[in-house]
This record gives sequence, C-alpha cells and structure tokens, in this order.
Amino acid sequence: MKRLERIRVGIAGLGCRGGMAMDRLPIIPGVEVTALCDTRQELVAAQQAKLARNGLAPAREFSGPDAYRQMCEWDGIDVVYNCAPWSLHVPLAVCAMENGKHALVEVPAAFTVEDCWLLVETSERTGMQCMQLENCCYGEIELLTLSIARKELLGRLVHGEGAYLHDLRSYNYNTPEEDPSWHYRDFWRLKWNAAHKGNQYCTHGLGPICQYMGVNRGDRLDYLVSLESGQFGFEEYAREKYPPEDWRASLKVEMGDMNTTLVKTARGRSILIQHDVANPMPYDRLNTVVGTRGILADYPFRVGWEDAPGKGVHRFFDDARAAAVREEHMHPLWRQAGKLAQEVGGHDGMDLIMDLRWAYCMQNGLPLDQDVYDLAAWCSLGELTERSVREGSMPQKVPDFTRGAWERREPLGVESIDPALMDLSAIRPLGGKAQ
Repeated sequence: MKRLERIRVGIAGLGCRGGMAMDRLPIIPGVEVTALCDTRQELVAAQQAKLARNGLAPAREFSGPDAYRQMCEWDGIDVVYNCAPWSLHVPLAVCAMENGKHALVEVPAAFTVEDCWLLVETSERTGMQCMQLENCCYGEIELLTLSIARKELLGRLVHGEGAYLHDLRSYNYNTPEEDPSWHYRDFWRLKWNAAHKGNQYCTHGLGPICQYMGVNRGDRLDYLVSLESGQFGFEEYAREKYPPEDWRASLKVEMGDMNTTLVKTARGRSILIQHDVANPMPYDRLNTVVGTRGILADYPFRVGWEDAPGKGVHRFFDDARAAAVREEHMHPLWRQAGKLAQEVGGHDGMDLIMDLRWAYCMQNGLPLDQDVYDLAAWCSLGELTERSVREGSMPQKVPDFTRGAWERREPLGVESIDPALMDLSAIRPLGGKAQ
C-alpha cells in the first residue's frame, strides 16, 4: 500500500454516524477533513461551523442528489469516509475507488453476494483499499480477546459466539416529532426489516470472532445454516403504541425476532451468530470464544483457563484474577489510546481506536486490519442467512472471496502504533458540538 503521510478525507453522509466521525477525524495527526457531503445542506453547514469553531480549515461542500459523485470526482480527497444510508454503501464505495480514492464504509458495507464480489473486484482492479468500519473489532474486550488468543492462553480456538442483541423498537418506529434524537430517517431501517429475513446486521458479532480465528488468514468461512423465530416483538410493539389507522400498527414485518446462525469454517471451527432488535433485553454482543484450554466471555467479562493441561476449567476466574488478566493482557492499542478514546467518545472509545489505526496504517504503508476480503466474507451473511431461513434452514456455502489466498495469509497480529510515527499525546478533543 502506498504511504499517505497526509490523508485528505471526504465524509459522505453527515447524519448520526457521519456527525460522530466529525468529532474524531479532524483531531487525528496527519488527517484533514477536506470535503463534507450530504443531500441536506443544513447538515453540511452544521459540520462546517464545527470546523470553524475549532480553528480548522474549511472543507469543500457538496450537497444535493448527486453530491457524492461530485465529491468522489474531486481531486482534493484521498479517502471517502462512507456514512451514507445503507442503500448507498456499495455504489458510493465503488464510485470512490473508480475515482482513485480509498473507500471506508460503515456497517453493513454490503448485503448481497453479488455486491460483495463487486467491491472485491473493484478494489483489486483499481488498487484502492476498501475497508468496512467495523468498530466492534476495536472494543477494549475484543482487543483483549485478540491479545489473549494470540498468546494461546485459551489453547486452540474451536468455537466462537457473537451477536447484536439491542432493543431498537423505538428507533425503528419513531418519527422526528416523537423523538428528534433517536429515529431512523424515513423509517429506513424499519422498511429494511419489514422486507428481509435472516441476519442483516451480523458483523458486530462476527467480525471480532473472525479476527480471533484468523478467518481469511489461515481459515475461512465454509458454510452456514440459519433459523429464526417468528415475528412478534415489532408488530406487537406497533399495535400497542399506535392507533389502528396508523400504517405502522398494521405493517407486516418479515424479519423474525431472534435469528440464530451457525457457521462452520474450513478448519473445523464453529461460530454462532445471533440477531434480535425487536425485544426488550440488555445490549449484548456475546463475544465468547472457547479453546482447548479455556474460555472467555463478555457481558459481563468472564475468563478462565487451565493452569495445567488436563486440570479443567470448572468455574471462571474470580473477580480479582479476572481484573488482573484484563490489565496484564490489555491490547497495546487500548493501553496507548484507550483513555483518550473514551474522552473523545464514540461507543466507549472504540470508534477513535479504529480511526487511529486505519490512519496510522495508511500513513505508513501498512496493510489494514480489515480488508475488502474480510468485508465481503462477513457481509455475505446478509443474503446467505436470508436464503437459508427462506429455504427451511438449508445449508448455504460461503464464497471464498480470497480465491484460495486465505491458506497463505498470516493471521492479524497484536498491532500497535509507534509513538515516533504518530504522536497521540498531541490529540485534544474538539470543542463544541454541531447543532
């Protein structure tokens, strides 16, 4: 990868995720936001004002229905940070790469196998990077788990569990009048859930598990089966909240409440992935890995391994030893920047850790932690799980997007940032939020 000592970023989509990115990207050493893009001029203006309040150079503005194409064609950016609606993730990423820009894409980056192949082939043909912004790979416990896995303290990994369990009923059904802060514009997520089955939002749980197991780097996803419950939560919520004449009260939702998917890897490992956004439950990503010598689980954090082979793990470590494990084996990225990241904000700091890492890799010509092959393998589950559910949980083969290269590639290591190459001590949070 060619080094980019100065990274000029154009942010496409300045709603929730794009607005949050504007709190992070301008403070990263060597990164400059040079373009702001949204169909709504008022959102562009709000983020432009944020730059001005913080004494930063103004960005070029792109607004209107064709704004993202115009931004991608402009030679004043190197990277497109794609926070647009789901339906634009693939066309915007392709447009960016076709115009010589690297594409960083919010989750889910794609939903169909065809689109996954399109992103892979466009990246290969243009030489541009295409990375999914899977922030959960950079959570404190996820990075701790990666560190512990690479030290083989759990032995050989044999099974993993990940999930996205998050009560999103009000987010899906709210209008701006009901809650200006927490709603999906034009009900885009509700409409997607109403039209689809399967696990359409799998990568928060799946991505970290794949990194622990070296998927696409020594192993690969082979096939899956997917099963889901009936649809109860969304429709019951809407019937109880809205009068019969409100269209939401009678909307039929295709997606079952709880989807459970089992994946088998080429090297014989198993992965369980779950999705439920329709029921009242505590937020949970599971983040569980089982090895031949121990187990780590999250929500809450628990860990235990054999102190001697064959001794067994009959209970998790007590709280004191678990805390000691968490401190001793903390991933260097989190040790370097965790406190700063939590101060800046963004999902308890994982967002800034992610952005620091990809920027550091680009500035130093290093491979990205997540590449287009990871994006494709993880995101292909959107179509494959739906197909499996609709076919009575029949097995579905996962394409090998690496075309055999997975057998020769090395697993992701425990990577860090060299302070001589990126001075984290100079970073300060921005002042003043956009209105």
